[in-house]
Amino acid sequence: MDELIEKALLARKAWYELSRASDSLRRKALEAMSQALIENQEKIIKANLLDVNKFKEERQNDPLLDRLILNEKRLKSAAEGLKKVAQLPDPIGEVVEGWTTVHGLKIQKVRVPIGVIGVVYESRPNVTIDISGLAIKSGNAVILRGGSEALNSNKAIVDVLRESIKDILNPNVIQFIENTDRNIVDRMLKLNGYLDLLIPRGSASFIDYVRRNATVPVIETGAGNNHIFVNYDADLNMATKIIINAKVQRPAVCNAVRKVLIHKDIAEKYIPILVNELKKYGVTIKGDEKVRAIVPDVILAKDEDWDEEYMDLTLAIKIVNSVEEAVEHINKHGTKHSEAIITNNLHDAQYFTWNVDAACTYVNASIRFTDGEQFGFGAEVGISTQKLHARGPMGIKELTTTKYIIFGEGQTREI
Repeated sequence: MDELIEKALLARKAWYELSRASDSLRRKALEAMSQALIENQEKIIKANLLDVNKFKEERQNDPLLDRLILNEKRLKSAAEGLKKVAQLPDPIGEVVEGWTTVHGLKIQKVRVPIGVIGVVYESRPNVTIDISGLAIKSGNAVILRGGSEALNSNKAIVDVLRESIKDILNPNVIQFIENTDRNIVDRMLKLNGYLDLLIPRGSASFIDYVRRNATVPVIETGAGNNHIFVNYDADLNMATKIIINAKVQRPAVCNAVRKVLIHKDIAEKYIPILVNELKKYGVTIKGDEKVRAIVPDVILAKDEDWDEEYMDLTLAIKIVNSVEEAVEHINKHGTKHSEAIITNNLHDAQYFTWNVDAACTYVNASIRFTDGEQFGFGAEVGISTQKLHARGPMGIKELTTTKYIIFGEGQTREI
């Protein structure tokens, strides 16, 4: 029996045990995991450094390096996230709704775990921590397959997490695939009967590959060709502050801004101000012909730029005539992740938020808040950009499904 099938079977068996575990036991496991991360941070950071140094040698100046790095601050944050998840209300067994039929049947719709969840992801070793914690809290087993660039980090983390829960739960609820052969990913995409769900995290091209080739159910996550629209009546100081935060703080993450749309009525006044501020942070700016007419040294944006998810300090600016045109542009080129409008106009704010096709729409706030921890979930599995069954930041409830429990008193169907 090969490694993948063996670990899938171990995960399935462990899941049956986990599905019967009390919330207090699952909470105890997460608290032990949190403590173990802090106690073993030196070991984890040392392993991460091996990955970081190799990444620097092979991929110099790659903005994805930021996603790979683990340090004391990030490990502490991840450990605190596990504690927060542990304290969340137990989703398992929650009665979503209930009613009695005309036949006297009492029907309850209740939350239950999904089962065995496969997660295929790149770069970010903190994902290993977040998903493991969320999976256990929601009663699911997980099979993790991280990228080769984070192999040492992920292996160290999984070893610590599994060791920390061995006297509380079956540690096989967390499985890690060390084999970095791309063939493993292709096999996971078709592991029907072993995986109940597959969640990919990574580049837009990677997620698209998974979506097109998987036969197991998939939740698309992550791709973030996100926009901020500055309306004609916007507070320009607020707009600049929000745009810089959304572009500069962590440009490689999926909730960073890639494009800015500016209303034509303020373009001549505002674009030089915005460009000047962005250049202070080393941002490379592209723009359409109208933008270049105002600021000639901006790089001309090509047609393909409007669809590109810049992962570095690059930003494209476009002038639009109205909120309607902004929405039309976003719905054509966006990835249904996070979109924002800066405005003092309630009518335009409502038009934007209701008509933009995205998981999260913001009014006068940075799109960097699209994050499970920031939303109060403790952590997240990812940001779902699809519409079924989950959308937006995915916490413990998004890792559940429902079943109907029906109570009768001998009723039989006559027609």
